[in-house]
Formats: sequence, structure tokens, C-alpha cells
Amino acid sequence: MAGEGGGLFAGFRVLGRFSGHVPHVLRYHGRHREFYLATAVGRSVHTYNVKKLGIVAVSNALPQDITCLAADRMLIFASYDNILHAFARNKEVVHTYEGHKARIHLLQPFGDHVISVDVDNVLIVWDIQSEEEYLQVDFDKATFAVSAVLHPSTYLNKILLGSEQGSLQLWNIRSNKLLYSFPGWHLAVTTLEQAPAVDVVAVGLVSGHIIVHNIKFDETLMKFQQDWGPITAISFRTDGHPVMAAGSPIGHIALWDLEEKKLMCQMQDAHSTAIAGMSFVPGEPLLITNGADNAIRVWIFDGPGGTGRVLRSRMGHSAPPTKIRYHGQNGEQILSAGQDGTLQSFSTVHEKFNKSLGRGSINKKKSKKKGLKLDTMALPPITVFASEVAHQSDWDSIVACHQGYITCTTWNYQKTSMGAHKLRPEEFSKHKPIDIYATAVDITSCGNFAVIGLSTGRVDVYNMQSGIHRGRYGKERAHEGAIRGVAVDGLNQLIITAGSEGLIKFWKFKTKDLVYTTELSSSPNGILLHRDSGILGIAFDDFSISVLDIETRKTVRTFSGHHGRINDMTFSPDGRWLITSSMDCTIKTWDLPSGCLIDCFLVDSAAVSLAMSPTGDFLASTHVDDLGIYLWSNRSLYSLVSLRPLPADYEPSMVTRPSTCPVQDVDVAGDEETCDEMVEYVSPEQLGEQLVTLSSLPESRWKNLLSLDVIKKKNKPREPPKVPKSAPFFIPTVPGLIPRYIAPEEESDTQSKVVNLGVLAQKSDFYIHLEEALSTNEYTAPLNLLKSLGPSNIEIELRGLAPEGGGSMEVMLSFLRMIGMMLNKKYNFDLAQAYLALFLKLHLKILSSEPNLLEEISRLSTQLEETWIYLQTLFNQSLCVLTYMKSALL
Repeated sequence: MAGEGGGLFAGFRVLGRFSGHVPHVLRYHGRHREFYLATAVGRSVHTYNVKKLGIVAVSNALPQDITCLAADRMLIFASYDNILHAFARNKEVVHTYEGHKARIHLLQPFGDHVISVDVDNVLIVWDIQSEEEYLQVDFDKATFAVSAVLHPSTYLNKILLGSEQGSLQLWNIRSNKLLYSFPGWHLAVTTLEQAPAVDVVAVGLVSGHIIVHNIKFDETLMKFQQDWGPITAISFRTDGHPVMAAGSPIGHIALWDLEEKKLMCQMQDAHSTAIAGMSFVPGEPLLITNGADNAIRVWIFDGPGGTGRVLRSRMGHSAPPTKIRYHGQNGEQILSAGQDGTLQSFSTVHEKFNKSLGRGSINKKKSKKKGLKLDTMALPPITVFASEVAHQSDWDSIVACHQGYITCTTWNYQKTSMGAHKLRPEEFSKHKPIDIYATAVDITSCGNFAVIGLSTGRVDVYNMQSGIHRGRYGKERAHEGAIRGVAVDGLNQLIITAGSEGLIKFWKFKTKDLVYTTELSSSPNGILLHRDSGILGIAFDDFSISVLDIETRKTVRTFSGHHGRINDMTFSPDGRWLITSSMDCTIKTWDLPSGCLIDCFLVDSAAVSLAMSPTGDFLASTHVDDLGIYLWSNRSLYSLVSLRPLPADYEPSMVTRPSTCPVQDVDVAGDEETCDEMVEYVSPEQLGEQLVTLSSLPESRWKNLLSLDVIKKKNKPREPPKVPKSAPFFIPTVPGLIPRYIAPEEESDTQSKVVNLGVLAQKSDFYIHLEEALSTNEYTAPLNLLKSLGPSNIEIELRGLAPEGGGSMEVMLSFLRMIGMMLNKKYNFDLAQAYLALFLKLHLKILSSEPNLLEEISRLSTQLEETWIYLQTLFNQSLCVLTYMKSALL
């Protein structure tokens, strides 16, 4: 999925998407004895269990968004445009039905067949297994435009069709005959629902009327009316209570008592958009609803008055999220503010940990009385917010700015609600100015103070616990222009403010004194501080980015490459990468140490906000006109990724955004391509001839060569206890006059079994290679052989070089020349020392008596001394520099 474009990030999954405008489907699994709920979310079908509302399956994605959904016992049918697909096991497409010329808008499973109706009024009956058309019926749009379809219970081979003209028709599909036409009520039929009683059907009309009709005798049993517009969905309770529920386009649900033929109660604002789907769980007091507000709710009817309460729900943002930030250091919660005015927390671990902190409100009590639709107290959507986990159990831990609003609100993460304080300057406490609003906010790492910047250039500090104003920066205001960003360092020493006039100012946090002012090349669009490393990222209105070091207050990096407004920035946890998103639909990763662009990929919709996980495993993004929060896994944590700078003419490729299902494996084709481009660096044996290079062998192979005799002695097993000889039955005596017993034979000392073979010893490979090297002067082969041996074998080989071990003086000379070659070339330096030390220990007597060998050894001694003096100079130089850096006041 990361493909060729996004080498560093691979699409993982999307959070916070649960439902769309397509009605859900309720299914019963006989073997599991459990009800399952299927909803269409974008291009996939999600399956949840009703018991816990936990997601159990996500289907493979279709090429376009699903517009229609239906299910039978085995399959889920989903259509987009004019193509119908069937999913098996909630996962893969097993059948595709192509034949419609226009968009399919109605589906009805029908035994071994499935019926689909398109907007051109063509009804096709498909054979499910063979994927062939069984029947096609064309209706005249002017007289009978099909708007609803239902298979009445116990009516074999028959379907009931509702029309926009108001009439209904009963058809026999097998014989392709119209059996009966119902005149209807001259109002468009929006929905048809089978009642628990046979022959009885509920008909929902565009006027808000619900007709409970007997289709066997064509007579109306009862009639109800709702004032909320067309009927969107109808469902009947089957647990012994004669109740019918009806949905509306404005999110209200009416519950009708069928025995007393009257309205029982209303459930207002069940959803903030139209009720798309509604179904009572058979035999249980549970109602499941879903809507385009991205919510699924399970209501239970167990209280007095027959009204329902929410038992379980899954909900995300009903309007696109605009700002996301990770909350805490474990990387498991993402706070998200959306255009729907809510602040929500999404868990990257499991959906059951998601929570909504609700909508911002001027007065919570009044808001609750008025209800969702009439709420004039609702605050505008949150534009910027900051959160901190320190002291979050003691007081509010989140502070937020609202669009075009001067007051900043606090929020309590623990209580999952809006907090106690409204933070605004005292002079505006009585009247609210129209043109002054909060633009930037930050919260200190201790969680005690909130810093708020206003559009007038003013910057104020408030106490988070009490909400009291604790001072402001500058006499009247901190900047001439509007505040574009505020940031507090990790130790509450400095506060950094950015103004639209092009200045960045550093202030003492406590004393409010101005310390330093930096002039920028153009007007800043936003700033972001990485507290641990003291690096400040600045995005400009001219689409460039600068990185400023707050210690030296100098600009250390400048990046350009975006061709649209920079929407958001985020640092990697170690501060090495700066990731930016822009309106040019790219997400770019800049490597700060090298100052290069190392990754860039295109998405089909511009990323509005970005946040990198504090653990570095995921990058989260939200996009224009999209309700989801997308997670991209950081591939550098688990696979080989090239972090080489991208060329200037690099063309980023489009990357598909992930679906709800976690992607287990990265696209293989893309992976191969990346690996072809990126040649793995193999370190050479020696970087340079003048450098002293150590071997890569483990220490155990050479460090203890001189102590082998001690080690062998230590590891020698103890003698096992001897069993006493059993005495003979008759003790033998010495013949003679005085009877004497024969003394037991003294055991003679066992002789050593090690035989000194001398000249009989067979020549080893190492010996042969050394002999050859005398003439060829090529010592690589014997050295490689020696490197492959263990310590004991090395000792045996070196012992065998002496004449008494079957060797010769020439071979000993050859060995010393091999050591000389190693010291000359300056590689395997540690091995040369170890092998020479062992050789000297074993053959010191022979060496001192042979002038040829002595001459070679004195040459080696000079070489060793020269190399060591050179090394010692380098060590001393490095130590000197280190000592200076530790002690000097830089």
C-alpha cells in the first residue's frame, strides 16, 4: 500500500469511521447463535456483533463507495453505481452481477435469487450462484417509478413494490405476472416494512404518514402521522410489546403503540442527521439505528414510559476533523477536534476505549434544556487545542480555541466533558467583541498554565486550576500583528511567540521580560516546538519552512518544496524528522541532521492535520472532507527503508488511503522496487590502508590464547571416586611355615598416552599453506584458515610449527612474515598481536637460538613500536579534545 511513493510510511488503518447514509443490515448467525450488524463505510462493509458492538470483520474494498446494502443468510450484497457484488464470510467478493445501465438504488434478497432496481426503473432478478439474469422487468417512470421493494412473509415467489406515484403492485416473480395493484394514497412511498402479523405491511409515505395495511384484503388497519418529513425507516418490536418505531430525516424517532393506536413516546435527536436504518432485534427489547452522522446506536427499552436509552454506541465525527494531536506519551489516544463542534478521543488500540468529550457550550445547563437542534449556546468548532497529561486527574488538562471566538475553553479528559473555566481577558468579560478572537494556544508541560494568543497580538497566561489571569507579555500587546503561534519550552523558562508581522519573540516565562527578537523572511503561518530537543519549526505564508534552534536562536535549516498552504507540521519523537502536510496534497518528511527531503507521497485529498505518535510507530492524518483519522505505520521500525535524499526532480506517486482493516503486509511489488533502488551498503574489510583495522572476530577467539593452559587446568574434570576392589572369598596365602597373606599388587602408574610423533606427524593445511607462502609471498590463505579455527586448534597449529612438533625453521620464518604482512597492511591488528604473543610463548627457546628468526623478530618489533606510537598519538589527541569539551565553558 505504501507502494513506490511513500517509502517511509505505509497505510495501516483508519479510525473513527462507523456508518454512512446507507441503512444497516441485521443478520442472525445460526451456529454462533448471535446477531450481527453490517454497515457500509465508504468502500467497505463493516460487520459488528450486536452483543458488544465490537468489529468482527471488514470486507475487502470495492472500487467506489457503496450506495446500497442488503443481506441474506449466507451473503452480503453491496452495490455501487450499476454493479452489484456479493460478499462471502463478510470479507471477499464471490459474485459480481453486471447488467444494469443506471445506478442501483434498491436491493432485495429473495431465496436463491436477488432483486435489484436501478434509477431508470429496471428491475432485474438475478440467480445468485450462476450470476445470470433470471428476469428483467421495465417499469414506466411516469406511471410507476419504483421507490420501495419488499418480500411479504409467507407469500411464495411474490414481491410488493411501492412507487413514487403512491400506488403499490404485487408481482409473482416466477411467472412474471402482476397479481394486484393497490391504488395507494397518492403520495410517494418511501419505505415498506413487514409487520409481525402475516399479510400486514407498514407503508411509509413522503408526507410523514405511516399506513398499516392488510394486503390480503387491501384494507387499512391504522394510520399515523409524523410532522418531521418523510418516513425514512420503520421497524416492529417482536418481544411481546406491540410497538412500531418510525424514523425521520431530522434524526427523531417516534414510537407508536399499535394496540391503543396512539403515539407512545418520542426519541428526539437520536441522530444528528436522518435516521438511515432502524431495526429491532428479533425477540429482544433492543433497537439498532444508524445514520450519516457516523454513528451506530443500540437502544434498550427497559425503563418506564416505553422510551429507550442508549445501551451501546460507536460514533465518530459527523463532520470532518480539523485538528488532531496525540494525548499522553504512550501513543494510544488521539484527541481530535471536528467541524461538528465536538472534541473526541480515539484509541489506536481498540474502539471500546474511544470517548467523546462532547460539544463546546457557552452555558451547559441551558444547552441541555434546549436540545441539540435549537441550541443557541453551542460554541463554534475548535480550531487549535493543546493537552497535557500532568495533573489531568486533578484539574482540566486541555485548552482549546474556537473559530472566530475570543473565549478559550478548558476540557477535562478524565471526566470526558467540557471543563470548568472560560479563559478570556477581564475587559471582555461583560461584552464579547466581534473582530477579536483567540488564534493560538499552548499548555505548559507541568499542566499548570495555559498561554493564549489573540488576533490583536496580545498574549496572556492563565492558571489551569483556577482559571485566573496570571499576566500578559508586552505592555499592551506582544506583537503588532495577529499571533500565529505560541510555544512554551519544557522547563517553563522561555515562551516563544510568532506574529503575523514577521517577528518571533522570546520572553522569560516568569518575569514576562522580552529576551530576544528574530526577524523572519516572511509572515509565519504557524509554529511547532519539539520540547525535548529545543527545535522550533516555522511554516511560512510563502509555503517554505524554517527550523530554529531556541538555544542559539539561529535558523539552522530552511526547506522549500511545497506548492500550497502548509496545513500542519509534526516532529518525530527523537526530533530528527519534520513531517509537513500541505494543500498541494503531499505529505513530506524532512531529515533535520542532513537537511534533506527523505520522503514524499501524494494523497487524493489534502491532509488538514498531522500528528506523529510519541512512540514513533504511527503517523496520524486527517483529510479534507473526510471523517476518518488515518494511521500510517513507520516502516523504518520494521523493515529496511532508504533514507537517502530524494532527487530534485522526484515525482511523488499517489498513495491509497488505508481502510478500517489493519494492513498486515506491505505491497510486495512496491517493496521489491524500493529494494532494487536501494543497494544495501556492505562495509569493506578495510576502509583505508593507513587506518589500523581490527578484526570482526569475537573476543573469545583471540583474547584468551595466552591463558589456554590455565583454562584447561581449571576445566579439567575431577577424577571419579574409585570403587574398592572386592576381596576374594578365599584370601590367597604365601606358601611356607608361617601363614602370610599375599599383599595386593601395587598398581603401576599409567603412562601418558600422548605420543610425540615428531617427524611422523601428518602436515596440516595451515602448515602446507605456510610452506607455499615462502615461495609465493601470499599470506591471505593461511591467515583465513587461522581465523576460522578455535583457540585450542590455533594452539595446536602453532605448536606444530617447531621442529620437535614436526615443523621446520622455514615454516616458523614464514609464520613471522605473515605477522609482518598483517602489521604492514594494518588490518586484523588484534589478531596479529594475539597470534604473535602465543607464538613467542611457545617457541621462545628456539627463537633465541636461531639468528634467521631473531632477525625477523627484531624487524617485527620495530614495526609494532611504530604502529603503537601512531595509535597512542591519536588516542591522546582525542582524549585531550574530550577533556577540553567537558571542562571548557562553551
